[in-house]
Amino acid sequence: MGGSPLSTASSAVELPGQQRNQELLTKATEPASKPKKKICCACPDTKRLRDECMVEHGEAACTKWIEAHKQCLRAEGFNV
Repeated sequence: MGGSPLSTASSAVELPGQQRNQELLTKATEPASKPKKKICCACPDTKRLRDECMVEHGEAACTKWIEAHKQCLRAEGFNV
């Protein structure tokens, strides 16, 4: 038997609005923009402040700078 036309026929049938829902789902799961830099090179200012604080005061005292750096990385398109 040469090919199965039934297997392709079921994928061609779509319910109304199904394609639109798939497009919205795809857009929602994609990052806003793909990072243009390596994570080690993104946000050098917040990275420096975070690192200096951790060396001087320890991680527990630097949550403000850690969160600021994470927020900057997210703005650059990284998922952290």
